[in-house]
This record gives sequence, structure tokens and C-alpha cells, in this order.
Amino acid sequence: MAGSQLRKFGKSLIVIVAMALFACTDSGTEAAGATDNKVYKWRMVTTWPKNYPGVGLAAENLSRYVDEMSNGRLQIQVYGNGELVPALEVFDAVSRGSVQLGHGASYYWVGKVPSAQFFTALPFGMNAQEMNAWLHYGGGLELWQKAYAPYNLLPLTGGNTGVQMAGWFNKEINSLEDIKGVRMRIPGLAGKVFTRAGGESVLMPGSEIFTNLQTGVIDAAEWIGPYNDFTFGLHQAAKYYYYPGWHEPGAVLETIVNKEAFESLPTDLQIILKVAARAVNQDMLDEYTARNNQALETLVNDHDVQLRKLPDDVLKKFREITDELVDEIAAEDPLFREIRDSFTEFQKNVSNYHEISEKAVYEMRDLD
Repeated sequence: MAGSQLRKFGKSLIVIVAMALFACTDSGTEAAGATDNKVYKWRMVTTWPKNYPGVGLAAENLSRYVDEMSNGRLQIQVYGNGELVPALEVFDAVSRGSVQLGHGASYYWVGKVPSAQFFTALPFGMNAQEMNAWLHYGGGLELWQKAYAPYNLLPLTGGNTGVQMAGWFNKEINSLEDIKGVRMRIPGLAGKVFTRAGGESVLMPGSEIFTNLQTGVIDAAEWIGPYNDFTFGLHQAAKYYYYPGWHEPGAVLETIVNKEAFESLPTDLQIILKVAARAVNQDMLDEYTARNNQALETLVNDHDVQLRKLPDDVLKKFREITDELVDEIAAEDPLFREIRDSFTEFQKNVSNYHEISEKAVYEMRDLD
């Protein structure tokens, strides 16, 4: 969105918010009190390199939207990973109130909150369109809030990369046997699936992938997709690029807010923050949809990257193990089970309709 368009959007939104606040009170007094002139200065830490395309710029966009829509009353300073805290300590920093905001991916925190997996992506789960529908209209966001409540955190959607790639490998994968012994950077539940299939999962920030892949510390790595993988130069560290992204069919990113800090804001700024996060969520998906194929063509045509599809027997085994692991965790974790049931029921229902809508349109377009 161009700067002039953004300013117009911001001014329009402020008018709408002000009218809504006024309408919700018996008089204008309470609403006017909510729009004081105090300036709030917040800090936001992220799991991404500073100003990194796509995922990293989402935090910068959020800061800009909020600043313009609030006329500078809520100012957010964004820090890349390692500038204030390491990438994998974002959750804790926001939870304890060291900073007010964080941006990352919920499945980085499954060691603390096993059910957090569902709010990024479940292997073989829902795509971006379906995830947004579940979160905002299927009760998913309320369950996310329930999962994070013990940590003094309020989660908001913070972006979506769409369907990701299965990752980069330094050898061809022709069967399940080729998975054995492979050390792969792959986080969350998918990492456990990969390990149970005979490989070895490794968790590391995205900024460390290239060096570790190039030096042989790891043999494979998933990151995001062509647009971001190209910016990290992963094609210079591995030759084979695999699809489909079984592990992340629609990866949601998160904006996490310290709950006490959020509650300290006047009502209009709370609404502005929520609306800005929702806007960033959609904007990111739009950007990846626009840029991924162009980047893929560059990788294949200009850099001789070998594009490969994972064999069906590998995908079937990964699906089988995913189901096993989900059932095992659900048997021990009531909240995980509650979220699993909501997630799977919604996926079943939305998939039924997509058989005659989204899928049918794809098939129709492929007719000769």
C-alpha cells in the first residue's frame, strides 16, 4: 500500500473507531476519555533478522500502521533477533514484561505450550485461507488466548506465508530409506515427525541456516518458500528443493502482546493495535502469493536448482506419524486435546466445501 493510501486508510479507520466508541457509550464523555493525548512508547522483539523481507517486515509494517492510525500516540520500536533478546527468547521476554510486543511463530514455544503448534501450522493441516477462517470465525483465536493466558500474553495473528516448501536437501530423497540419518532444521511437531521417521530434527533461528547447511552441520533445512529462501541464498548451500510443504500448509505468524501492557492502553489504541495486526496478517499472505513463483523461476532457471516432489511413500509415512504423535500428546494434555478437536472438526467441514469450490476451480482451470 502506498504511503498516501495508507494515510487515508489510517484516517478513515480512526474516524470509524471513534464513532464506534462513541456509539458504545451513553454519552461522548467516556469515549473522549479513552482517546487521551498520552504517548505510549513500546518495544517489539522478533525472531527474524531486522528488516528481513516478508516475515521480518511484518513487524515494521505493524509499527508504521499503528503510528499513523494513532497519530503517533502509540509508537513501537522494532528490534530484530539478537538486538535485545535472542530469537528463541521472544516469548519469555514479552511474557515477563521486559518488552510489550513480540513477533514470531507459535510453534517455537511448543516446549512450553504443546498446543501452540496448532496456531502456526499442523502438518497436513489447513491452508492459510482455512486457518484464518478457523482463528477468526471458528473459535481458534479464543483457544489460542486460553493457551497463552497463563503466560500473561495476548496472541494476535501476525501474518501468513501460505503453503511453504518441504525444504532444501543435499541429496535426493527417493524413498523413506533416504530420510534415515539426515539432520534437518525443522521445528515444532514436524521435527518430531521427521525424527520418528528416521531423521534428526534440529531447531535453530533462520539466520543460522545458511552457514550450518553450507558447512555440513545439517544436511537439510526448511525455511519458508522461494521468496525468502532465495534471499537467504540457500540455493548456494543445497541443490535439491523439495515440495509440497507437508509440515506447514498455511503457516500463521503471531503478534504477542503483554497482557498488562495491552490493558493499560485506552480503548481506541487497543482497537487500533488489533486492526493493524489483522491488516498485517492479510498483507503478508498477499505479498508471498505475489512473489513466490517469480523467485522459484529464478532459482530453477538461473541457478539450476533441482525441483523435486517428495515421494508418496514418504508423505504417507509422515502423515501416519503425525496422526500418532497428535493422539499421543492429546491423551496427556487436555488443552491440546480440546484444541485438536476444534481444529480437526473445522478442517473436516471446510474441506468438504472446498472439494466443490477451491479444488474444483483448480481442476477446472487445468482442463484442456
